[in-house]
Amino acid sequence: MSIKSNLVELSASLQGDLFFDEKNASHQTMRLAYSTDASVYQELPLAVCIPKTKEDLVKLIHFGKANNITLIPRTAGTSLAGQVVGAGIVVDVSRFFNQILEVNVEEKWARVQPGVIRDDLNAYLKPMGLMFGPETSTASRAMIGGMIGNNSSGLHSIVWGDTRQNLIAANVLLDDASEVLFEALNEQEYFKKLTSTCREGDIYRGINELISKQDNLAAIQSGYPKKDITRRNTGYALDLLTDTSEPFNFCKLLAGSEGTIGIITEAKINLMPLPPKEIGLVCIHFHDMVECMHGNVVALRNFPEASELVDKYILDFTVGHPTYQYNRFFIEGDPQALLIVEFRADTVAEIQAKAEKLILELKAAGLGYAYPLILGAEQTNLVWDVRKAGLGLIRNLPGDSQPVNLIEDCAVSPEDLPAYVEDVQQLLVEEKVHASYYAHAGAGELHIEPFINLKTEEGKKQFRRILERTTDLVLKYNGSLSGEHGDGRLRGEFIGKVLGDTVYQLLLEVKQIFDPNAVFNAKKIVDTPPMDTHLRYDQVTDASQIKTYFDFTKQESILRLAEKCSGSGDCRKTEITGGTMCPSFMATRDEKDTTRARANMLRQFLTNSTEQNRFNHEELKEVMDLCLSCKGCKTECPSSVDIAKMKAEFLQHYYDANGSSFRSKLIANFTQSQKLGSLVAPIYNFFATNKLTSSLIKQVVGFAPDRSLPKVYGTTLTQWANKKERRQGKRQVYLYADEFTNYNDTEIGITAYKLLTALGYEVLVPNLKESGRTYLSKGFVKKAKDLANSNVDLASAIISQETPLLGVEPSAIITFRDEYVDLVDADKKSKAVELAKHALMIDEFLVQEMIAGRIHQEQFTAAPQKIKLHGHCYQKAFKLVEYSKQILSLPLNYEVEVIPSGCCGMAGSFGYEKEHYEVSQKVAELVLFPTLRKTGEEYVVAAAGTSCRHQIKDGLERKSYHPVEILYDALINKA
Repeated sequence: MSIKSNLVELSASLQGDLFFDEKNASHQTMRLAYSTDASVYQELPLAVCIPKTKEDLVKLIHFGKANNITLIPRTAGTSLAGQVVGAGIVVDVSRFFNQILEVNVEEKWARVQPGVIRDDLNAYLKPMGLMFGPETSTASRAMIGGMIGNNSSGLHSIVWGDTRQNLIAANVLLDDASEVLFEALNEQEYFKKLTSTCREGDIYRGINELISKQDNLAAIQSGYPKKDITRRNTGYALDLLTDTSEPFNFCKLLAGSEGTIGIITEAKINLMPLPPKEIGLVCIHFHDMVECMHGNVVALRNFPEASELVDKYILDFTVGHPTYQYNRFFIEGDPQALLIVEFRADTVAEIQAKAEKLILELKAAGLGYAYPLILGAEQTNLVWDVRKAGLGLIRNLPGDSQPVNLIEDCAVSPEDLPAYVEDVQQLLVEEKVHASYYAHAGAGELHIEPFINLKTEEGKKQFRRILERTTDLVLKYNGSLSGEHGDGRLRGEFIGKVLGDTVYQLLLEVKQIFDPNAVFNAKKIVDTPPMDTHLRYDQVTDASQIKTYFDFTKQESILRLAEKCSGSGDCRKTEITGGTMCPSFMATRDEKDTTRARANMLRQFLTNSTEQNRFNHEELKEVMDLCLSCKGCKTECPSSVDIAKMKAEFLQHYYDANGSSFRSKLIANFTQSQKLGSLVAPIYNFFATNKLTSSLIKQVVGFAPDRSLPKVYGTTLTQWANKKERRQGKRQVYLYADEFTNYNDTEIGITAYKLLTALGYEVLVPNLKESGRTYLSKGFVKKAKDLANSNVDLASAIISQETPLLGVEPSAIITFRDEYVDLVDADKKSKAVELAKHALMIDEFLVQEMIAGRIHQEQFTAAPQKIKLHGHCYQKAFKLVEYSKQILSLPLNYEVEVIPSGCCGMAGSFGYEKEHYEVSQKVAELVLFPTLRKTGEEYVVAAAGTSCRHQIKDGLERKSYHPVEILYDALINKA
């Protein structure tokens, strides 16, 4: 039988899913989505499996062994050394193996499946006063299985330890598919394992023989890094396994083994009490990197919880960033390096005392020039977010020379760091490359990422050369080639040089003992291919040849925007962590529905497509299908990979090649249908609400049967406003009659008009066209471009800082400040940029006026009211929800709680479409619906978005209100 026939047979026997058919667009999409991780490598897997049960894993192992195919265990796929990239079968356990099985509060341990996310676990443990310590910067999506595979550490490792230190026991499937328990063994238990006749016994005997030979022990003793280097993660941990001061436990070897010796089905992990509640960060500013490393030595003498580096490159990328600009509040001057030193204690006074002692020592040593102390969890989290976002932020560097994971995981003793950094700096000067330095100074490990152009042959040679030369420095300081990111296929080639040939032969024996048929993640750690093969950029294309409708000049090109995805997987966080990005992934937990998958698919096809129209691929259509265009990725992704914009661009090109559906055209032309409907509103609304006729309409169009169709208002906002007598006011404003407010939510528009008038403003409704939001949402970019050009011309004559354009529907007004700038013709761009500055949500304007003293609390009722506020996705993306909260809090006794929800799931027409209805509801059920079900009738529900209000109405049969309605109702003197 052929391998494809065997895969067909395997697929039929699995309870989970297997994707392998290159002729099936859905299968090919999955294979391509799993061809990369967070490293520089790319290799198409033979297949991708999403196993559902342990029995599925057993079948996969038997299949791999029988067919000489390796299995590549994968969780979040954030590996930086190519650990989960390969030509075998990728086995993603993240979707179904994600249960917390048991927590023992008294003994402080938990049993979990490998797909449990670290931060989600800690959210579950928090009410018990416990936590799992190891904390990677990717903790919001890093899973326990992957953390064991890489022996992850994180920024608090100097106190909380690494994953190996916190792994008590593990259930592991061996190469014969038998399940064994790795745990600490006393002498009697160990002897029993050695005399066992099963596969497990073979492994114990093989390893026992290996570590019993004096020559091997001597090689291990001399070859492995200094014992005071806590981050020693090169090769298999034979040095720790041979440590007789502790009971024998194969978990020491399992941690850091990168899935090469078995598949973990369950782990028993150590828990620790929550740290003291008070936290403080001393943010030490330095003039140069070496000085900073000397400061780190001083910091460590003061026993901090963490000592982390952030360099100027990362700090510079926070300037103007839509999210991280707000995190710069503590920065003084222009530091070349910043050392963030954390102290925790039960009282603020204790932290201040510790900080003062450290600062005095630094000043006495002449180290640093500024030492702000940041107190409190809210403020310190903002600081730590800059550090954690480092990997993604530096991907915003323009040009093809980009930071690469290469020497970023080398570790030395903290005392050696100043000299080591000086040597690395000299090496990079000789190579004529710049680099970014950040991360774990306290543990002696800096993430040093040189900027290399891997699209050129010289760049690839330099890629290899810099790692080769750095290994000399690792040897010089008896350091570790890998500290926490692992060897994978990046560093495996150099393990023999660093640990010695004898030790490398022992590592080969370890692999042979555990996995003689290479069933598990072959060619990682040992027998790796050359580190400069199978790179993402082995194929290069001229981005200037890719013509686009949007202007991608700011991002250099649409290809460069896609390439900015580092693979760090911020888009894989769940609703427990919070945020908006990525709602479809949160609902489906499928990799193909991540921002990362969409960006990588675009990159691959824009680079490698042989089609004249490079966008004309079913696989791209497949991966874009569940994108809700929420814009969460525009700001929550550290690299600002704006998939909403790229999806619209893709759809237009796809239509150019294949045409568009009737439903897509109908939705795009929504405004025209509503305009006609408003002329005969009673008849239109009858057909839209009558059970029989609405069902027929939904069936014909392809809408979900359970959706209600929107009604039209008999009078448009524009018509109503034109009949109003113009009233003078303290300030003139323009209220935008967008396509939704003009025809469907007219009463809200009228209320906004009345509110502004009652507050003393002269309100005008300008004669502008629809925003184009419906066209953009369905990918009709050319039509949206025409509308943008017209509106910019019309609005630029009247809109200014003194006379702003105010909107009540977020999706429409934000189109003016987001898409228009990159959509209009070149000769109108400056006008569009200026217009964007003065296109405001009405909430924003009211807050500005409140701050200016032109709106007062006394104008509103003092009666109490509780409000639950759900922010529209675009409000969240542009940091505007706070304005809604502020303005709703203006009445004296109004209490506003922001629901920590992401997208509501409706996303314009997305939630209407029959095939998307289920996902739409799943998104709503993540946070929004459960929260509102628990919200009593004494609360008023506020939601600025028309889609959000519609979703709440359809899903919960509960009415929600636009903030202007609530605020108008609170006015004492109404217009």
